[in-house]
Amino acid sequence: MSTLTRTFAALSAVALMSTTAEAQNPPASPPAPMTFFITSVGKGDGANVGGLEGADAHCKALADAASAPLPAGRIWRAYLSAIGADGKAINARDRIGAGPWHNAKGALIAANVADLHGDVIKDRNQINKLNAISEKGMPINGVGDTPNVHDIMTGSDWEGRALGGTPVTTTCDNWTSNATTGSAMLGHHDRTGGNSTSWNYAHPSRGCSQANLVATGGAGLLYCFAAN
Repeated sequence: MSTLTRTFAALSAVALMSTTAEAQNPPASPPAPMTFFITSVGKGDGANVGGLEGADAHCKALADAASAPLPAGRIWRAYLSAIGADGKAINARDRIGAGPWHNAKGALIAANVADLHGDVIKDRNQINKLNAISEKGMPINGVGDTPNVHDIMTGSDWEGRALGGTPVTTTCDNWTSNATTGSAMLGHHDRTGGNSTSWNYAHPSRGCSQANLVATGGAGLLYCFAAN
């Protein structure tokens, strides 16, 4: 066998081994872009986040500051229910698109709205202390941490729909009040504490001010979803 032939055979063998290795160990896919997070901070004015529009803008501002690009066609929406000017319900579940949603580390939170809310099978989502993280990829304090800020504002029932009653008693006047009176429905992102472990429907706040929210284990934080 000539030197040229032996060299060609050796190169062919190396190429074959490389191709086989790539087939057996394909390169890892890049993580899915962030389409869900809990705000690392509230707006600092209790439950007054400037209404739904202000809450959405807060989600976008934090995501932008974290340099988190959105997939084409998606926009940030806060997971909040409210009552429209026409008196009709605005449901959080209808504001956030169809999914799927991933956290800042690429972990799947829920594939669709039904899984997120357990419409068919309860607790299909992955909203918990491990995966419900901030736009910076950091955990949010829960039960056992100091301070505990696991109360997340939602104004929603467990199905993600606006509650009965008045906006003052369920959404702190459609997320425009920081009064010591009124209340808003809260969820527990760590699914721990009290009589309910629901991520979106745990208990009402004691009032709408920042001090009221802190008093029960909150900080005026929001769930943010990229709607499509």
